[in-house]
Amino acid sequence: MEKRVILFLVLSLAIIFGYEYVLKELGVLPQLPAPSESTAPSSSQPPSPSVLGPANEPSNIPASETSSVKSAVEDLRPRGPEGGPIAAETVEVDTNLYRAKFTTRGAVMTSWELKRYRGSLDEQPAVQLVRQGGKFPGPLAVITDDTVLANELGEGLYKVEKDFTTLEQAHPDGHVTFYYENAEKGVRLEKRLTFHADSYVVDIAVKERGLDGSVNVVLGTNFGIVEWGDGFIGLIGPASLVDGKVEKETPDFESERKGTVQWAALQDKYFLSVLIPKQSSSVLVKKEGDKLVSTGVRMPVISSGTTLGLQLYAGPKEYDTLRSLQIGLEDTIDFGWFIFGSWGAVKAVAKPIFYVLRFINDYTHNYGLTIIVLTLAIKMLFVPLQYKSYKSMKQMQVIQPKVSAIQEKFKDDRDRLNKELIKLYRDHKANPVGGCLPMVLQMPVFVALFNILYMTIDLRQAPLGLWITDLSVQDPYYVLPVVMGVTMMIQQKITPTTMDPTQAKIMMMLPAFMTFLFINFPAGLVLYWLTNNTLTIGQQIVTERFILRNPSVPSATDDGAEKK
Repeated sequence: MEKRVILFLVLSLAIIFGYEYVLKELGVLPQLPAPSESTAPSSSQPPSPSVLGPANEPSNIPASETSSVKSAVEDLRPRGPEGGPIAAETVEVDTNLYRAKFTTRGAVMTSWELKRYRGSLDEQPAVQLVRQGGKFPGPLAVITDDTVLANELGEGLYKVEKDFTTLEQAHPDGHVTFYYENAEKGVRLEKRLTFHADSYVVDIAVKERGLDGSVNVVLGTNFGIVEWGDGFIGLIGPASLVDGKVEKETPDFESERKGTVQWAALQDKYFLSVLIPKQSSSVLVKKEGDKLVSTGVRMPVISSGTTLGLQLYAGPKEYDTLRSLQIGLEDTIDFGWFIFGSWGAVKAVAKPIFYVLRFINDYTHNYGLTIIVLTLAIKMLFVPLQYKSYKSMKQMQVIQPKVSAIQEKFKDDRDRLNKELIKLYRDHKANPVGGCLPMVLQMPVFVALFNILYMTIDLRQAPLGLWITDLSVQDPYYVLPVVMGVTMMIQQKITPTTMDPTQAKIMMMLPAFMTFLFINFPAGLVLYWLTNNTLTIGQQIVTERFILRNPSVPSATDDGAEKK
């Protein structure tokens, strides 16, 4: 029984912790293209109107049609004194939380920097959420069913009005309005953005005239996806909430979700951008390439002069901030992930632990110390279970010679063997599964903690001290994983076992295996495991020396066994 339990635990840990590494080594998870590659923004390439264009239409426009569309757009561009196109203006919005930039060419966003979060590299003072450009429409681009008109709106030069300089406590709200008009076609588009000093939410009103069919307002490509990463918890890319159901899958090409749309988003581990429509709409999702996705909302134009309302959220996955919007955005932080799926039981355990983690940090002001205190609290909570587990393993170790004798004596009689073993366990009040049952009961807590420490933005760039400056990334000098491996070896040495010497030597490879897996894990996770191992060692020493001293087999049982 113990062999099967050990094999199960080893295989489970190998699947949980080795999945990411194996995929990376096999090349299944390709590296993220560098900004200098073809996917990077390029001002020389005009936006393509096919991205998230009309549903069920082919995305590739014939070359002849593309040429005519570009010529028509070029003819419509305003010209300067020398005949060249007038340069676009840049409109900047600076708030307490972010710094955004827009261009009057297409009235789209070109930059969105989060002031309170540093980039992954030291030379990046802020996190940049606008990740793509060039041939892709930018965030908040408006696309129509008419291909020529879509190009015109995307390439046209908009007029702009801005009624504020800076947003602050005294002037918390401000407006930026973009206008585009083609009198010959009777087309007019007005895009009004309302910004708030202390909020990541932007109110958007799109007022049109002369547009037929429907209007797509898009998030652009990879807007809000700062790092794809290669993690296996949660999903990176598009997400949407339609008819009360969250969908996080990336389609092979393009798809449309219809129903009651509450939001459409692009997300990574720590950040996201979201469109929140205020009227009937559907969600469009498209895979543009390897690790390139776009999404937007499709809203029907009921009559000329319609005003379409929606909101944009572009910022961090702060649990309280997302929850305050009351539209289910907090579910993008998946605390229930376990073995390729999300589980309600794990999430139910994780959320209370998450609240406790933040409560403790309000007093410690150091998430490294918070993890240690939280681990100690959980360890104390499970002391009775762990004591029973250790006692059961000790009892099994004491009666192991008798188990072996019975197995040898009745090896050819399976029914008699089972009866004798059951009688032996009953006489000595030993439970062969008593050692693993407490571990099974603790598994949801461990998985919940794993998700919390891996997913929560609270640990991003949170220092422990000394050489650990960021608990969300690996230990740069591998000190914590190595020490953790040493504690696992010590724990194995002092844990009672019924294995023979050969099996025990094989199991001594487990600490090395676990150390190898934990080398690339975030330092916060390794710190939790190291703390848990250290506390377990102390508990086992106390139990062995002061509580379960010299356990022995009752002589009455010996006599009974001999009579048998």
